[in-house]
Amino acid sequence: MTLNEILSKCDHTLLAVDATWEQIKAICDDGMKYKTASVCIPASFVKRAKQYVGGRLAICTVIGFPNGYSTTLSKCFEAADAVKNGADEIDMVINVGALKDGEYDFILDEINAVKKACDGRLLKVIIETCLLTDEEKIKMCEIVSASDADYIKTSTGFSTGGATFDDIKLFKAHITNGKKIKAAGGISSLDDAEKFIELGADRLGTSRIVKIAKANENE
Repeated sequence: MTLNEILSKCDHTLLAVDATWEQIKAICDDGMKYKTASVCIPASFVKRAKQYVGGRLAICTVIGFPNGYSTTLSKCFEAADAVKNGADEIDMVINVGALKDGEYDFILDEINAVKKACDGRLLKVIIETCLLTDEEKIKMCEIVSASDADYIKTSTGFSTGGATFDDIKLFKAHITNGKKIKAAGGISSLDDAEKFIELGADRLGTSRIVKIAKANENE
């Protein structure tokens, strides 16, 4: 797999609390140069970023982030607002406590409500695998498969762990109905990125692959 093929599956990501516009602008420049799938940025920068990139790059943002325990109404407002500002893709965090309480219908309904608020844009569902048992991960594969969402995603990158190969294997074995898989958090090398893709990941949430591409140019 070529570096360009890997880059085309990357959501080039900057979600740091102290991110500045100059930094967001720089990752937009990188995303356009290296033809990443999108840039994933805080919602407060979406409008400005979309105006900056126009149609040259997809803009992704996060809602209910990073803890997922805001109300459904809040998540729907965030999603609709992001779309209004120009977001092409939305990554939402589930209510992990609701999953652990067995409130499966609530989680499904919330995903579908947020997808409706996305007005046709891609929706990726972050389940925060590091906090879940394998049984809970499988249940979320079933829920996402039954939902209107487009992707299941491993992690926010802000909790106790990120994507693992075992999680992607588990997703691949249990996700159905054409839903796709995004691995995010801790993807630090080209070898790791390629293995995640080979195991079934359609997208990678990372900033490091672009950094590797830049380093290769300077060698």
